Amino acid sequence: MAEIVTCTYNQKTVVAAYIDNKMQYLSVVRDSDVGRIYVCKVDHIVRNLSAAFVRYEKDKTGYVQLKSIDKALVLNRNLSEEDSVRQGDEVLLQIESEAVKLKKPHLTGNLSISGRYCVVTVGRKGVGASLKLSKDVRDELISSVKSFYPKMTEIISSSTPISTIGIIIRTDAGLLPKETVVKKLYEDVQNTVKSLSSVYSEGKTRTVYSLIYGNSSSSVSSHIEDAAAFLRSRGENEYSFTENDTIHGAIADIDRLLGNRIWLKSGAFIIIEQLESFNAIDVNTGKAIKGKEDISLSVNLEAAGEIMRQIRLRNLTGMILIDFINMKDDNSYDILRDKITELARFDTQHTSFIDVTGLGIVELTRSKKDMSLREQLTK
Repeated sequence: MAEIVTCTYNQKTVVAAYIDNKMQYLSVVRDSDVGRIYVCKVDHIVRNLSAAFVRYEKDKTGYVQLKSIDKALVLNRNLSEEDSVRQGDEVLLQIESEAVKLKKPHLTGNLSISGRYCVVTVGRKGVGASLKLSKDVRDELISSVKSFYPKMTEIISSSTPISTIGIIIRTDAGLLPKETVVKKLYEDVQNTVKSLSSVYSEGKTRTVYSLIYGNSSSSVSSHIEDAAAFLRSRGENEYSFTENDTIHGAIADIDRLLGNRIWLKSGAFIIIEQLESFNAIDVNTGKAIKGKEDISLSVNLEAAGEIMRQIRLRNLTGMILIDFINMKDDNSYDILRDKITELARFDTQHTSFIDVTGLGIVELTRSKKDMSLREQLTK
């Protein structure tokens, strides 16, 4: 049974999705700069970092990696193959992640615009698909889009100097009926490419610091749709909806997410610490019953499932170090690694298994696109 509920927490509207009465998705409705495209001005270039600091509003600055800037996005002059971006240039850039503490916002020249079934990105090449889809479905959808991919690059290059785009097929495309999938994908990609072309055309006519493309992150309906898309990716196509919920328990669930201790059914517990430069997670046997049988693997597998849920709900990003209970053989670590890798496929953000250190600590990285839940609710 799946449900989407809304409630108010710390005077902020929150949208949550439940599967079998367990929270699996959470988002805070708030105004966010992420996804917005501006006409930016390059303040100065730091060559040894291959980056530039740019101003996207008169009183707001961020940084961008120079390699992400397509020369076609420089608006005030035409760049040749030998030319490079310089101080004072006006460039179309998109905010990729917000400022956090002392870190400035991160911008990118890989402009991305989402349609219902696809995401089109400047400066990428080729066609890919969501890893949440099965391999057979991914291959079929990619083949469908590849059949008209050259046509899409032709559309964008005929109306703008942009010569390369990449297309990622979203999870929802997997729900399209086979008889209409190619038609629906073609229409969606074409409309998204045309929107990207319009963004460039408008940017050419606007002054520096102009907002060219916004997002609907402050819309409750957009958060509800994202929650529904998450449920569909989990095979839950039908769900109930409860508005302004006060009895479901969502507020209590969020309270627990802001704490640092999580008890497991086995009696073991997890400690989560959000530190300045990384996130530390520790698994403890706690009250788990110890008999003759080694319970370390079973507890670690139980903990892995809960940890990946907690990472998603708390929106932990960057480096994540997990100190699981020590296990005796390499095979147990292989089983644990496979479990984590499989769970990471269903995350809403890109999560990578890096390694198991000599001390048995699992290293993960998770891409940052927004503030952590704690930062969003306390800001």
